[in-house]
Amino acid sequence: MARYGAQFGPDITFLGVDRCDWADASTYPDADVVILGAPFDGGTSHRSGTRFGPQYIRQTCYLPHDGSRPSLALRVDGLKDLRVYDAGDVEMFSGDAERSVRDLQAAVYAVTSAGAIPLVLGGDHTIAWPDAAGVAQHLGQGRVSMIHFDAHADTGNIEFGSLIGHGQPMRRLIESGALRGDRFLQIGLRGYWPEPETLGWMAEQGMRSYEMTEIVARGLTECLTEAFAIATDDCDGVFLSVDIDVCDPGHAPGTGTPEPGGFSARQLLDSVRRIAYELPVVGIDVVEVSPPYDHAEITSFLANRVVLEALSGIARKRKDAADGTTWDPEQPLLDDR
Repeated sequence: MARYGAQFGPDITFLGVDRCDWADASTYPDADVVILGAPFDGGTSHRSGTRFGPQYIRQTCYLPHDGSRPSLALRVDGLKDLRVYDAGDVEMFSGDAERSVRDLQAAVYAVTSAGAIPLVLGGDHTIAWPDAAGVAQHLGQGRVSMIHFDAHADTGNIEFGSLIGHGQPMRRLIESGALRGDRFLQIGLRGYWPEPETLGWMAEQGMRSYEMTEIVARGLTECLTEAFAIATDDCDGVFLSVDIDVCDPGHAPGTGTPEPGGFSARQLLDSVRRIAYELPVVGIDVVEVSPPYDHAEITSFLANRVVLEALSGIARKRKDAADGTTWDPEQPLLDDR
């Protein structure tokens, strides 16, 4: 299969990193991370437009698209210190959800099987099902835990007469056996959905949801530390799924189902950095960026930085493992780290 490129807009890579073809592992033999675009919004229940998410996440930055981004905080360059490729978009037709999720899972499985971490740019949250399932297909059913940032649980059963949609991927993952319910950590839930029946199903699976009320009461740092312990217990890796609507609409207005009262951009970036640095991340997706509803590209800028924080955290983790060093966030900025 030839490299598809971009389904919408010009064929650009994430901030200028090298290209590859996900179906041909010889085009990324030394990859640490392979970026895939998943421009699908056929599972959207309210405002569509996330099909344009991958294009905007790749391009929204005020710096040159030169394949380099040195992290001020971590003193690494996630795009240089890691070998990062961009495989372009997986062809996804929003009018055929079944075909689209099947094709995306095949791409994620291929990348994971080649030894790279798949980093998927959505797209609506429907894609988390094939993303995490594709990783588990290689690493083992039930061997991957999930840390899921979102305003919504996404554990619905049948919505609009379909098993496939952006409000249902987490239920599909658990029911299929790809992921364990008792190693499913959800962070940032709030608002007025789901209904009691769905909450009951979640409790039966052993899911752990850190709602905003608990995070405010206990503190985000403590909640994350507790979630990390669960995620790494009897699992071989962690899949990180970031729905940009975990942030308050003031920080991420360009999304399909905005829910007031969420994270700040700073809280999300710090959380993603911690996860990438502290945990064995085996897959990532960043979803629900809807550029038609954005203002001044606020949401696209944030999503771009979420990707960079994840890459920088992984790069720093590997550097410290190789050098026997430890990153200290309280160390003065100008010290040699």
